[in-house]
Amino acid sequence: MRMRFLSSVAVSCALALAGCGTGEPTADADHGLVPRVAGLPDTVTFADVAPIIRAHCMPCHRSGQAGPFPLVTYMDVQRKLKTVRKMVLHRWMPPWPADTAYSRFVGERVLNARQIALIDKWVEQGAQVGDTSRLPPVPVYPEGSLLGKPDAVVWLSDTFHIPGDNRDRFIIAKAPFELPRDTFLRAVEFVPGNRRGVHHMNGAMVGYAQGAKRDNSAGSAYINADGIASLNAYEALRLRNDDGTWPALTPNMVNYLPGLSPALYPPGIGGYRIPRMGAFLMNTLHYGPSMKDTIDRSHFNLWFTPTAPERPMHELALGTLGMSPVLPALIVPADSVMTFTTALVVLRDISVLSINPHMHLLGKSFLAYAVTPRGDTIPLIRIKDWDFRWQYAYTFRHMLHLPRGSVIKAIAVFDNTKSNRNNPYDPPRMAREPLTGHMRTTDEMLQFFVNYVDYRTGDETISLGR
Repeated sequence: MRMRFLSSVAVSCALALAGCGTGEPTADADHGLVPRVAGLPDTVTFADVAPIIRAHCMPCHRSGQAGPFPLVTYMDVQRKLKTVRKMVLHRWMPPWPADTAYSRFVGERVLNARQIALIDKWVEQGAQVGDTSRLPPVPVYPEGSLLGKPDAVVWLSDTFHIPGDNRDRFIIAKAPFELPRDTFLRAVEFVPGNRRGVHHMNGAMVGYAQGAKRDNSAGSAYINADGIASLNAYEALRLRNDDGTWPALTPNMVNYLPGLSPALYPPGIGGYRIPRMGAFLMNTLHYGPSMKDTIDRSHFNLWFTPTAPERPMHELALGTLGMSPVLPALIVPADSVMTFTTALVVLRDISVLSINPHMHLLGKSFLAYAVTPRGDTIPLIRIKDWDFRWQYAYTFRHMLHLPRGSVIKAIAVFDNTKSNRNNPYDPPRMAREPLTGHMRTTDEMLQFFVNYVDYRTGDETISLGR
């Protein structure tokens, strides 16, 4: 349990408009990137591209969300025509790192060749409005949540002040809670108080047994994550039980990135037991650079269910600080490009719900698959061009059966050369994985999390889509 407690780790990110590129720009400026698609309308208007914009751009680019400008109305898009076209042609937006030719997931925001060509032709023809009378109404999203009204709200215990010094900030924080009784969660959602300021959050849940903790709000609310060992941060947050032992931890329970929807599985599948007293542990909470002083007070939305999940969710944690070693040892010398692997045998039949690959700044590509005892290969995920700014938890469209004895394998390439635009050092320096819970942004990690339930006949037909 102590190792599991220390394995809650941060995603190193930076707030940026450009996401993961799935195609390489040509020397021909943007025109060389236009897909060749037959059968486009002679004249493309906003009526043709509005459904694309609303489905793939508007969820982030609207009031109160993380997008730096809205893309809701015709005038919104018209003001940003060149930017929209460039981001779409380079496949920087919408950000979706996973290769859809390898595996498919719920909630993909990937434009196909026809959609990209439509947007390009619309801009080239002068961005005409066209007949929008038959367009469906603009989508209406729930206020303050992507799932609707919550059953309870848990606030961070204090306001965090963000200096306007144009620097990234990584903090470790807690949000204590007390409920009327022990119960069960169907879903949990992190909601930034300052969507322009918060870039990502990785969260776990600390749970206290009855009588183990008198005051779960004691201790610091926020700890600067730079240069501090995780264990020291947890001490400053006073997370221990009153007798000095460590409480139970549910790792990787809730995450946030712009555009990432909280997991919501079919009734009876997944979910968590939540004790009467506990705290959400944010390890870490990342604020992007700000040019002016500002503040944030974020919160968690909770949805309860009256009974225990019929099929509780479990997790496999491969790689750094996890259940399987990284081979060779994750040490990346300066001026090198190296490949590392980690593998784990599945000890019983499982049905996979979601997966989460994780690396830091030097990541170049990521591939994960399973090999069954019969020698069949089951694709899990392929990310051709790793971008540390966009790290999602990916939910499969249907439960994915992995037979007992299958081997899950993750293969990652790290680029510690000057050509890696995300390399934190110039000239490059040797990087390695942390040997304990003490982690810095410039350390490296190779982790692969697999969330699953025990397999039942027919799971392959169960849809995990909303």
